[in-house]
Amino acid sequence: MSLYEQWQNLIDNQTDETFPDFWEKYSSTETKIYTDILENHEKTLTGTFQELVSKYEADPVIFMGFLDGINTSLKTQLKIEEYDENAEIQLDIDFEKLYFNMLGAEADYLYSISAWDKVLSTEKREEIIKEFKKSKTVVKEKEPGRNDPCPCGSGKKYKKCCGK
Repeated sequence: MSLYEQWQNLIDNQTDETFPDFWEKYSSTETKIYTDILENHEKTLTGTFQELVSKYEADPVIFMGFLDGINTSLKTQLKIEEYDENAEIQLDIDFEKLYFNMLGAEADYLYSISAWDKVLSTEKREEIIKEFKKSKTVVKEKEPGRNDPCPCGSGKKYKKCCGK
């Protein structure tokens, strides 16, 4: 079974009793990794899967979960489904997209890491937050009233045309 399949099984098999322990382990590992990445944001994180697991003292399956989470924030996505312990990893991160995705995941423990100050200015983060909120706003089109001209362009009133 591949590491990615093990990660998927770990998520799928969580119960109400096991989830708090799992979440504590996952979120603390994730916070540790992201803090290091943000503090060293000038460098691209590279190494084999096993080297990075050792560097961050992470469980291999939990580290696969981290890769699964960050994958959509990379300039070039990884084929994590094919990864094993010897896979070469290069994380070329789009930090603006990463911040946006953290907002979407409601991961306040990640987007509030103080190391973000070194990566994105406060103004840029506020702009990303504004863009995120804007992307979640649903705008409903105004329905024409009975006596308004029909939007189909016939020239008739809505009630005599498409409003029947």
